[in-house]
Amino acid sequence: MGRGFLLMLLLIALPAAAQIYKYTDANGNTAYSNQPPDGVVAQPVELPPLNSVESQAPAAPPVDAVTDEQPSSEYEVLELTNLPTSEALRANNGTFTVNVLIKPRLRGPHLFRLLLDEQPYGQPGNVPALQLVNIDRGTHSLAVQVISGENVVQQSPTVTFTVQRVHKP
Repeated sequence: MGRGFLLMLLLIALPAAAQIYKYTDANGNTAYSNQPPDGVVAQPVELPPLNSVESQAPAAPPVDAVTDEQPSSEYEVLELTNLPTSEALRANNGTFTVNVLIKPRLRGPHLFRLLLDEQPYGQPGNVPALQLVNIDRGTHSLAVQVISGENVVQQSPTVTFTVQRVHKP
């Protein structure tokens, strides 16, 4: 092993305030120690300042350029269920219920709010079964948001579906 490696090993192993001494051992080798051996002439080694790294505060999450809000993922799962995506939803009067799958369960002051065609629909609530009434036939988009007051905490993926209903003449 080289002398530089031994010196580095000592520097790592010793506390920052320790003094290092350099001396010649009985075999004529240069040695380093944190205590000079008895009866041996040892010279203190001037050490350069140790490198240190300042701890950095965690970076703020990115801000969504569209909503000017920070995206959140408080809930592992947030999605709408009970909506057919490959066939039309048959609702003779345009009324049907969708369910919200959320994990973990809805917390504290959080509420569910539906977005029908990207617009808030109905009153926010805390029940994971939401009813839509008198929805026109045709293709629509639906998502659910978890809100706290007026702030959006998290939004589900948007689901596109088609309502098929009977119109009376």
